[in-house]
Formats: sequence, C-alpha cells, structure tokens
Amino acid sequence: MHPAYRHAEDLPQLIPVFPLDGALLLPGGELPLNIFEPRYLNMVDDAMAQDRVIGMIQTRGGHREHPGLVGVGCLGRITAFAETSDGRYLITLTGVCRFAAGEELQIKTPYRQVRADYGRFLADLAEQAAAEAFERERFLSALKTYLNQRDLDVDWETASAAPADALVNSLAMGLPFDPAEKQALLEAHTLADRCAILTALLEIDGALDDDEPPPVQ
Repeated sequence: MHPAYRHAEDLPQLIPVFPLDGALLLPGGELPLNIFEPRYLNMVDDAMAQDRVIGMIQTRGGHREHPGLVGVGCLGRITAFAETSDGRYLITLTGVCRFAAGEELQIKTPYRQVRADYGRFLADLAEQAAAEAFERERFLSALKTYLNQRDLDVDWETASAAPADALVNSLAMGLPFDPAEKQALLEAHTLADRCAILTALLEIDGALDDDEPPPVQ
C-alpha cells in the first residue's frame, strides 16, 4: 500500500467522490480514467492541489442529476496524471482503502463530497494475504469458458503463476460485470470471499451462455 496511508488516522475523513457506475477500484488496483466533464476536471484540480485522493463510488439510481450513492466505495490516490491538448485529464487512481459512505456534505463545489468511514475496511491497509481457499484450477477453468465465449484471451502462463490477489483483483476490476456484481466484488469481506464470488460469477455467466438457444437461420 502507499506509504502515506498505513494507519486509520492517515486517511482523510472528508473526500471528493466520483460516482461512476460499472467502474470498480480495489485496494492496490489501478484504474485509468479519462476526465472531461468540467465538474470533475475541477475535482481533479483540487485533489492535485491537496492530498491527491478521490473516492470512486457507484450510484443506486434516483434523480438523474443527483442520484443516490451506494453504501461502499474505494478511496484512490492519483498516481499518474497527464493533460491532453483538448483539455482532458488522463489519470490513474491506485486503490488505497474501501470506505462506507456517510453523510454527504452540503457544499458549493460542483462535485460531491462525503464523510468516509473506513472502520470495516482497515485490513485493506495491510499486505494482502493469499486466499487460503483459492481453487486455482476451478477458477481458471471458469475463466477460460467465460473468455472463450467472448473471443477474449489472457496470458495463461502469467495467469497460472500470478499471486491470487493480483489475479483476482485485476480480473474483478477489468471484466465487464454489471454494476451490482461489481459492487458485490467490492464489498467482499476478504480476498477469499472475493475469489469465491468471482468464480461463481464466471461459472454462472458461462452456464447462462451455454443455455442460450442457437440463432434462427
């Protein structure tokens, strides 16, 4: 984890949030973002001028311009920044720690801010242990079926040898699951829980695709 965030007291209590459905940031993971809306350009400017942190979070619907926020997001630190000729920002957020989204602040900034509670997720600040119950062969079999049905591929040699946390978290972030499934992966209590959820999603998705009727000729 980032050396600036080793203890609970190191974490900011009031954070800007970027509501983006379908985007998943996990502790230790890297999420590239293309920022172009004025309010979020403003948010990045302010973050870069301060402690470089932004909370990624999904929404739960409601008002189009001000949808409700789900209960849990992930704090990220801007670890790469570039500006394009047309004024967009290309940034990379590196996940630090998940948070429970508390009170939303009544503020004048164009972007939203919340009070973050990290209490349930302080283990994110420690080195991740290997998932004890990680069934790699079952997982890779489910992954292969899932990818084959979408004409996708991975470096299987790397996948077979990668540490459980790196493999599971990178796939959880990168594969195109729906927002509710992404949220379940985010809120998984332990790495072993996330492994189990991801394996189940891959197997269920693969089974559903197998059951699809052939196209009408």
